[in-house]
Amino acid sequence: MHDIRKVRENPEAFDAALARRGVAPVSASLLALDDERKALGTLAQDIQSKRNAVAKEVGNRKARGEDASDLIEEVSKSKDAQAEAEQKAKEATDKLQAALSTIPNLPDADVPDGTSEADNVEVKKWGTPKSFDFKVKDHVDLGEGLGLMDFETAAKISGARFVLLKGALARLERALANFMLDQQTGKNGYMEINPPALVKDSALYGTGQLPKFAEDLFHTEDDFWLIPTAEVPLTNMVSGSMLDETDLPRRVTAMTWCFRSEAGSAGKDTRGMIRQHQFTKVEMVSIVKPEESDAELARMTGCAEGILEALELPYRTITLCTGDMGFGAVKTHDIEVWLPGQDTYREISSCSNTRDFQARRMNARFKRAGEKKPEFVHTLNGSGLAVGRCLVAVLENYQNADGSITVPDALRPYMGGLEVIEGGR
Repeated sequence: MHDIRKVRENPEAFDAALARRGVAPVSASLLALDDERKALGTLAQDIQSKRNAVAKEVGNRKARGEDASDLIEEVSKSKDAQAEAEQKAKEATDKLQAALSTIPNLPDADVPDGTSEADNVEVKKWGTPKSFDFKVKDHVDLGEGLGLMDFETAAKISGARFVLLKGALARLERALANFMLDQQTGKNGYMEINPPALVKDSALYGTGQLPKFAEDLFHTEDDFWLIPTAEVPLTNMVSGSMLDETDLPRRVTAMTWCFRSEAGSAGKDTRGMIRQHQFTKVEMVSIVKPEESDAELARMTGCAEGILEALELPYRTITLCTGDMGFGAVKTHDIEVWLPGQDTYREISSCSNTRDFQARRMNARFKRAGEKKPEFVHTLNGSGLAVGRCLVAVLENYQNADGSITVPDALRPYMGGLEVIEGGR
């Protein structure tokens, strides 16, 4: 959510920043709503002031034994006029808030300009993709070949974009999630949370999914929403809060199922586990003071990269361009893991700084020691990592000529010492 005061101060700069994201100028319409809201508020106050003066004169007349019926009628009419002005002021305020709620965050000055993923900028590359002396398979052929990845049964139960994992692959996904959580909590200082997977409208509004992206979500008949990411409940833990400076930074992590309708992805990644309606993800959320958020983004990105390095999976980190960033972000680092079966890098983590954009929507603030005026916190979120996609990466990077999968060293303690996943196990 944007601060209308910032729009007032420099509407040209506001529109110019939005133009970098391909958004048409909006400051004029916002300021018109703001002026209407202020004018109606002033009108209501003026009516009340005049009524107070008339009411005082009513008292004076009665004290002198004079008739005050005309003034009493005027007072009554002014109450109705004030109520009408206040109602219109509220409607104008609601219109302004609704308009502000659909405008994306402004990109940082150092975010590369661009219109699509083709304009993203690589900032780091780690590891060398392995050379295979046999024809590599993708994760679908590998998983189905092992008899441990079943899309047909999942489709019978639930439809397209679901998978049923069996045996060692089900355990491998659980091992990956546990390994990630242990790294994020034990090594990186995040507190593990087990949050609800059903949330209210207000939670999704707070993190920016509502109202703009309702079609991407699953909604229940009794007005709950299935979370698209644990970012929603984790960030909303501070919704409506007044934190103390000593409470920050606050870092939390969670492993949850995530649910997305994929409404806008018809025809994209229809094969395999890359884009599903239900998937597992370990999420990181940081709540920090404003001056700490830039450094926290770098720290969070490093925490996600560390998982891939521990698993010895080649990856690259990119900075998203203005046209490819998410709605609430001012800057985003995506991490893409190498997938031999696709002969390309694919996203496995996205780490974003939203500054005070979400905090304003949630009214999440803090007070510095010795200061009376509170400030909005800054919020950041990142995948640490997408578990299903990490499973895909392990299968494809650790495949053997006979179709078996070597278990990465870091995961063997979580797999009961199993070194190789073979068919039917």
